[in-house]
Amino acid sequence: MVQYADRVIHLPGDGRVVSGPPAEVFRTSSIAPPIVELGRTAGWSPLPLSIRDARRAAAPLRVRLADATPVPVRPAPAADPVTLLKARGVTVTYQGVPAVRQVGLDLRGGEITALMGRNGSGKSSLLWALQGSGPRKAGSVAVPTAGGGKDADPQKLSAAEARRLVGLVPQTPTDLLYLESVKQELDQADSESGVSGPGRVRALALLDRLTPGIADGTHPRDLSEGQKLALVLAIQLSAAPRVLLLDEPTRGLDYQAKNELIRIVDDLAAEGRAVVISTHDVEFVARAADRVVVMAEGDIVADGPTTEVIVASPVFAPQTAKILSPLPYLTVAQVASALPDDGTDPAP
Repeated sequence: MVQYADRVIHLPGDGRVVSGPPAEVFRTSSIAPPIVELGRTAGWSPLPLSIRDARRAAAPLRVRLADATPVPVRPAPAADPVTLLKARGVTVTYQGVPAVRQVGLDLRGGEITALMGRNGSGKSSLLWALQGSGPRKAGSVAVPTAGGGKDADPQKLSAAEARRLVGLVPQTPTDLLYLESVKQELDQADSESGVSGPGRVRALALLDRLTPGIADGTHPRDLSEGQKLALVLAIQLSAAPRVLLLDEPTRGLDYQAKNELIRIVDDLAAEGRAVVISTHDVEFVARAADRVVVMAEGDIVADGPTTEVIVASPVFAPQTAKILSPLPYLTVAQVASALPDDGTDPAP
């Protein structure tokens, strides 16, 4: 939206108020979209605020980057990753109307998958069906159990047992918050998960990473949207599931919290978990995901590496990709790593 603003008011957090034209304020602001970060990295002046202006300014930069190979956004998953969830023919209907149509999907340990698509494409219905809490008209879901036992279908287990296999953070976190304080919610999660020692320590540590400073006695309904998300994520992880599904987790998160969420899902993948993130946030996907699955009208219409899928359509392409196309750069960090140490580019 920055290209449409006449003035920007920035609150750095130290009591000051910085006000001025967008190009001036964003030159030094602590919060900025990728288009601005790319302009800063390249040393452009004036700072472009639209994709069109940035593409014009980027001509010399594209020449300099043409022979460079972008570093991977994320390290490559294990050569032979373990399949932690196998779905076949999953079908979900509501009053006879199909929401998910015969979907097949494998989720692998160490892999972060972004689930994308327009509103109503079936993303949430698929996640609930995979977790076992949502309706499923047909199909199967198989998840390996602890100790290498027989695969189990979460839908056929108790809620507590299903949570130990597949955790789900819903689009509206308050759906899972019903007690009178943060402490009670965490205590209940410990009781249900049966892992009160390590589970509580892990939950508190994760909660403090995403949204530090929440008092135990705070009522969950008094938390911000970002804090509610952090609490529910901590609760789900207390059960230590190997598969974690996040439905629109970046809603209500600021830039700093999104950065921390990326670090958290990176850590979860490094532990060998499979993580699925349903989202419309293409910038988050460009930085966080190994793989993108796109849904439309209940079907999977694309499934592949992030670097290939999100640039195949302008709808899903991040700002950096649009500006530097046809070069294969998705993030500002990739550009910065390919430039000299001074990080500058001749002004247009």
